[in-house]
Amino acid sequence: MSGTALKLAVVAGEVSGDLLGGDLVAALKLRHDGPVELVGVGGDALEAQGLKSLFDYSELSIMGFAQVIKRLPKLLARIRETADAIIAAKPDALLIIDSPDFTHRVAKRVRLALPNLPVINYVCPSVWAWKEYRAQKMLAYVDHVLALLPFEPAAMQRLGGPTTTYVGHRLTSDPNILETRRRRSLREVSSPDSLKTIMLLPGSRSAEIRQLLPVFQQAVEEFSRRNKNVRYLLPTVPRQEKLVRGLVAGWTIQPEIFVGQEDKWKAFAEADAAMAASGTVILELALAGVPVVSTYKTELLATFVLSRIKTWTAALPNLIADYAVVPELINTTLRWGWVARAMERLSNDTLERTTMLAGYDLVWQRMQTETPPGDHAAAILLDVLARKK
Repeated sequence: MSGTALKLAVVAGEVSGDLLGGDLVAALKLRHDGPVELVGVGGDALEAQGLKSLFDYSELSIMGFAQVIKRLPKLLARIRETADAIIAAKPDALLIIDSPDFTHRVAKRVRLALPNLPVINYVCPSVWAWKEYRAQKMLAYVDHVLALLPFEPAAMQRLGGPTTTYVGHRLTSDPNILETRRRRSLREVSSPDSLKTIMLLPGSRSAEIRQLLPVFQQAVEEFSRRNKNVRYLLPTVPRQEKLVRGLVAGWTIQPEIFVGQEDKWKAFAEADAAMAASGTVILELALAGVPVVSTYKTELLATFVLSRIKTWTAALPNLIADYAVVPELINTTLRWGWVARAMERLSNDTLERTTMLAGYDLVWQRMQTETPPGDHAAAILLDVLARKK
């Protein structure tokens, strides 16, 4: 393919996927001896690499059953529009990134019209957690899966899905993570009588913030009754600042509210321990070396969905280590008194803290790769393309 143009169709449905796509395309341009043309849907990172997105991909960031139903006709129209544009462009390959409810539907339509087109799926769908049948169905429209988590290739093989390769996770090379790890390595564990710094991370979605903050408030009050010298940090995102400030306004013990990425990582570096909403942030905390208790509280419909999940844990560090590194408190097991006492054990030089940090070391080790994720992903894309020629 030396010197020839490479036309890549790419579909990313949210910010995290756009960043992954941007990294991959940047690496692809270094590996491919010729121009790389892009067509499809993405955001700032992909547009910086030359993509002219078919539409504003923020339209795809929909949460909640009611929102999906309300906007379903528009979403279906966007799926058709995206697939038709890709088919008309006749690309050399199609890269779909995360957001499977959108990207996989696009891929299915494209595969019907262009049956020989190589299709690469970046970010393995969580088939190992629920709806396992999706793995085998992917064989009809995906040639190769690029996984972010080291246990996913074996899970996909067990479920009979497409060939899957662990390419690494961008968090392991994130400058914020690396700097936070460095700063925390220089710290000494606080003594029982010294100032304790506890971080509160109630999530980034309105529903989970509303569900978790009342529990966190009680945990804060209990912890402060038992410990006299405490500082509480509450990082949040700009779009949720008003909600968070409103919900904590009546607290007798006021946390310091941090807004934005820079302040978030400052809090990560300073915290002795954290109580956090279940999600990607638990992996961020593990990689940064912050002891944490993972919490989640759901409404009735979400509880029904949770009951259908097959995996033994929702905490990514646990899945990567293959044992319970991080304790999880969900719904009826989420008790503020338990959280407060866990913060005591994890913020002091205890066996619990030492054991958790040893688990974090194992997670870090298992997530390492020889090459950066974007470069590894680009190499596989080119290999799949060569084999399909």
